Amino acid sequence: MLYELDLHRYTIDEALIKCDRFLREAHQTGLYKVSIIHGKGTGTLRDAVRNYLSHHPLVRGIRPGGKNEGGEGVTIVEL
Repeated sequence: MLYELDLHRYTIDEALIKCDRFLREAHQTGLYKVSIIHGKGTGTLRDAVRNYLSHHPLVRGIRPGGKNEGGEGVTIVEL
């Protein structure tokens, strides 16, 4: 199981602040891969999170979750 952050019920602004804290904590802990759960919904939160992650200095890569990882409702992040 990956270290994960669940962003359900957060606004975009709240979610991005949570993402930054989560990524910094994961990096300090020495993790190299984490999971961010944003849900499928309309895709607005997913798009905002993925855009944010693509410019974050600690992120080496991102990809959608696979079928067994939550699919489009999850983003897998490589640190």
